[in-house]
Amino acid sequence: MKLHCLAGKAVALLLSLFTLALPVRAAEPNWPEALTVATGSTGGTYHAYGAELARLLGSSLGMGVAEQQTEGPSQNIQLIESGTAQIAFVTMGEALAGWNGTGPWTKGRQFRSMRAIFPMYDTPFAFAVLNRSPIKGLAELAGKRIGVGPQGGTAGTYIPKFLAALNLQATLVNGSYAELAAQLQAGKIDVLAAAAGAPFPALTSVDAKEGVRFIPLSTGDITTLQLAMPELVASTIPAGAYASLRKNYATVGLFNFAVARADLPEDLVFAVVEAVFKNRSQLEAASPAAAETIPANFSRNSFLPFHRGAMRYFGSSMTRGIVSGD
Repeated sequence: MKLHCLAGKAVALLLSLFTLALPVRAAEPNWPEALTVATGSTGGTYHAYGAELARLLGSSLGMGVAEQQTEGPSQNIQLIESGTAQIAFVTMGEALAGWNGTGPWTKGRQFRSMRAIFPMYDTPFAFAVLNRSPIKGLAELAGKRIGVGPQGGTAGTYIPKFLAALNLQATLVNGSYAELAAQLQAGKIDVLAAAAGAPFPALTSVDAKEGVRFIPLSTGDITTLQLAMPELVASTIPAGAYASLRKNYATVGLFNFAVARADLPEDLVFAVVEAVFKNRSQLEAASPAAAETIPANFSRNSFLPFHRGAMRYFGSSMTRGIVSGD
């Protein structure tokens, strides 16, 4: 009798293990089996935000959702176009370059499979050095070693343009922000140029260990950059975003959106957007930048078509009177 019971328990255990090993099925028959979210590199805001988004959506939608770490917006747009990723994060600057085929990485091709689904947060550009650094202004970046993140990332794309606009020459160093933060601490690079929602994990880590100082942008610097790159908008990193930041840091930035393939089912995208706004506190716990992930910021997109599922959500939100608020 005991043997029979033990055998029964063993079979039950095997069945439960087999069930756990099965892939998560899509909640609706017209949905894909799983979703891939293209994000960014370790140490960056895209990664922190995206890893939590994948967990949130997997739980809310009842399907497999995986994060794919990438070099950033330009690669993400290409992954959406190829169908390798179904959801991705982009800055509106790179989205515009991809849509029109004007970015160097596009080689003249227009990338038009992406559709906006929800606003994420502002990406301010920041130039940070260790407290002991003698660098005081942007003009002193000439000849210095500047860590700019992955080559296809936002800073990797824009910092060369910044330097050209400001008539400066410097050595640019690519890599994940986690790697570059370690290089800054070790003195292998002089400056870390970040383009990410604040607080930026890699900079927060260095600030806690060494203390950092943010190189200010003058009014003239900001004007020069905006004239050269009209997609840039005035941006501010608030005092307190980093322990060492005692006053607001005036800079330029780009807004970020999550995009999805145009051929994703309308009801799936509606469910994605609804899950994001219902569970924003969960995203914000993982990435404080998600405080700006609110329906009202849908207006920060001025050119990219919205997915039908997102339009349905924002239309119903207007009816319920929540787009203008939180």
